[in-house]
Amino acid sequence: MKKLEFKVNISAPVDKAYDFMLGISNKFTYEQWTSIFNPTSTYEGSWGKGSKILFFGIDDNGEKGGMVSKIIDNIPNQFVSIQHCGLLKGNEEITEGPEIEKWANSFENYTFTNDNGSTTVTVNLDVIEEFLDYMNTHYPKALEKLKELCEK
Repeated sequence: MKKLEFKVNISAPVDKAYDFMLGISNKFTYEQWTSIFNPTSTYEGSWGKGSKILFFGIDDNGEKGGMVSKIIDNIPNQFVSIQHCGLLKGNEEITEGPEIEKWANSFENYTFTNDNGSTTVTVNLDVIEEFLDYMNTHYPKALEKLKELCEK
């Protein structure tokens, strides 16, 4: 498992960057920036600490595919920690087996820092080798999309 870090500076207040990144007021803002990963990207569940949340998109066969995750911590406008626990295939949540063991209990953390009215968003994530190139290519583009949304 490799650790990656990405940062973006957004000319918007922390509360707006946090709200748009998580889609708190309007899930559409989350779906917009994560569309870089999958055009149908969305989530079901709650961002509340201890809550289960499903991150997924719809594949070419019309099936849900994505991650089964848990919110480990959520300090509004400061920090969010997501633990990935399994895969979502259709309506089935798979949390055990060799496919899961490779990356189970990996984390994706968002830190929001106020910088004189602007916001620095730092993303730290655990990635398995086969997804390194994908994440290194797509995450910076996704954060640029978030920046664009927040600065409108």
